[in-house]
Amino acid sequence: MAEQVTVIGAGIVGICCALSLQDRGIPVRLVDRGEPGQETSFGNAGVVSPWSIIPQAVPGIWKQLPQLLLNPKSALSVRAGFWPKMIPWGLRFLSISGEQSVRKISDGMEVLCRPSIDLYRRHLQGTGHEGLIADSYYLHAFRRADQASLDDFGYRVRREKGGDLELIEGAELRRMEPALSDEFKAAIVIKGQARALSPGRLGAVLADKARAQGAEFLRAEVTKLARLEQGGWQVVTKDKTLKSQQVILAAGVWSADLLKPLGLSVPLVAERGYHVEFSNPEATLNNSIMDVDAKVVASSMEGGLRVAGTAEFGSIDAPADPKKQKMLIDQAKSMVPDLDTSQVRFWMGRRPSFPDSLPAIGPIEGIKGLFTAFGHSHYGLMMAPKTAELVADLMSDRHPNTDMAAFSPMRF
Repeated sequence: MAEQVTVIGAGIVGICCALSLQDRGIPVRLVDRGEPGQETSFGNAGVVSPWSIIPQAVPGIWKQLPQLLLNPKSALSVRAGFWPKMIPWGLRFLSISGEQSVRKISDGMEVLCRPSIDLYRRHLQGTGHEGLIADSYYLHAFRRADQASLDDFGYRVRREKGGDLELIEGAELRRMEPALSDEFKAAIVIKGQARALSPGRLGAVLADKARAQGAEFLRAEVTKLARLEQGGWQVVTKDKTLKSQQVILAAGVWSADLLKPLGLSVPLVAERGYHVEFSNPEATLNNSIMDVDAKVVASSMEGGLRVAGTAEFGSIDAPADPKKQKMLIDQAKSMVPDLDTSQVRFWMGRRPSFPDSLPAIGPIEGIKGLFTAFGHSHYGLMMAPKTAELVADLMSDRHPNTDMAAFSPMRF
């Protein structure tokens, strides 16, 4: 029987890693300080998009940054004390925003995002919760019709790669989404999408499946990762020390601190995202909708109507900014005028973001038995199942039919 693999992190990436390893006959143990699937991916907008293949750094982004940073209602903000870390990260971000770089990054994103719906449906088979992934469109909604163009760079790249996109206006937009404000005059409809009706429950259901298949879940905070002289790894937690020949580091934004004692530094930052969820919304959206101006995404879910977004760069442990709650409520109301905002939940999570929007996947050169699966930025829910397939292939000596250089942990 194969030796047990230890996965540090039981978010959606770690859970998918467990399922993919089990598919290959490899036993697995997951270690996390919290409940499986209830951290970063819990709070996203639920979009499962094979066509989320455009990175955050795009041609011309540098022209927009001053306005975004100076506008207090903007989706982008930087905590004052974080600027010393933000500046070098931001310069790397801008350096890869040219068209040639973005097209290359998009190819890597496509590898990870395209199979997401099919892989989730495969994992959900037999759980009794197959309906957690529902077919959906993804609408990018514009208040000015002249700003909606299928020839814009991001939409052009999607179409070149086979994406089914359509531009709709006025009456057709009202027909598709009657609850949406009539301030929106046009939308780009990205077809062939899905949405998770409860991202947190999706994580819990898949964790239960892994557990039923023999996965061990240990609730503990990992404080240190150390190599053993005789080979293998020590995974040190506050309560006990575990040993494992092979380890997958899937601890999201916390992964960088576990690598530092090994002499490895990666440009990973906490890009903090917020959401508000209205439990008695009195309005329903048929699809996931992004307000292109506000850069927030609204989706109807099992728990109500959720509006998620914002990118706040700050330290991992900085408290949530309470001003974000009012900002998101106002943005939600401007998107869906009939929304009942009286019952609202407010949430903040930490996206693990590299400058190029791609994660670190695979082994670290010269360090035997340690595999990476972290840094998925805004795309963790989409990228998790394929990330897991790639890692599981590498760990079972199958060679992925993919150029893994784009995801190398040492590419920076």
